[in-house]
Amino acid sequence: MTIHSTHPFADADPDPARRFRGRVGGAVTLWTAGSGGSEGAGGAEQAGLTVTSLMVALGPEPVVLALLDPDSDLLDVLRDTGRAVVQLLTWPDRQLAEAFAGTAPAPGGPFRQAPFTPTAHGPRLTSAATYAFVRLVSEREVGWSVEVTVALEDVVVGEADGDALLHRRGRFLRG
Repeated sequence: MTIHSTHPFADADPDPARRFRGRVGGAVTLWTAGSGGSEGAGGAEQAGLTVTSLMVALGPEPVVLALLDPDSDLLDVLRDTGRAVVQLLTWPDRQLAEAFAGTAPAPGGPFRQAPFTPTAHGPRLTSAATYAFVRLVSEREVGWSVEVTVALEDVVVGEADGDALLHRRGRFLRG
């Protein structure tokens, strides 16, 4: 975990592209993949990552396009299994989002910070009202990220999503 003394989207940042990205904002999602128990338990390999750089493309086979950290454990497990769970986070999940982003302490690992239900696509956050089971279709390097395209295999849209967790200019917002 790295804690910086300055705000990553401060107006003093000379990179206009980074400042523009920070103002775009979006919904906060948690991507999880792998199987077994909590990370490190019984040799099970599972990984998760907080992701805000994504979009849904509709068509005969709807897909999600997302930018993932090329060094993330999530990307490695997604490549190995070809499947993941994408869940929308809500305002009460902001500490969990920080834990999976690696910006807040997570004693015992981030999967021990909330209850998860095992699925064939990976651990599903039990409290998530809206989530999708996805299958990896393709990937490519884009800038400092890896753009993944995942097909939506099954989508559950909850009636009671609560306050959506949004991210803009380095801060969480209630949506």
